[in-house]
Amino acid sequence: MSIGFWQIAIVVVLVVLLFGRGKISDLMGDVAKGIKSFKKGMKDPSQDQGDSTSSQDQSNEDSNLDKK
Repeated sequence: MSIGFWQIAIVVVLVVLLFGRGKISDLMGDVAKGIKSFKKGMKDPSQDQGDSTSSQDQSNEDSNLDKK
């Protein structure tokens, strides 16, 4: 048994009805940003690791100061 055009069309219509067109476009925009970020990270991971570590340390220090 294979999936036909009509089954796919029905699923697409149901998804659009459940989530709405705006919500789906927002989700696709977020997916695109994630893919771009992933590709950027794959190009030069050594630079990104140093930046993320320092920003994580800074955020940890900020949260520790807030707790005191």
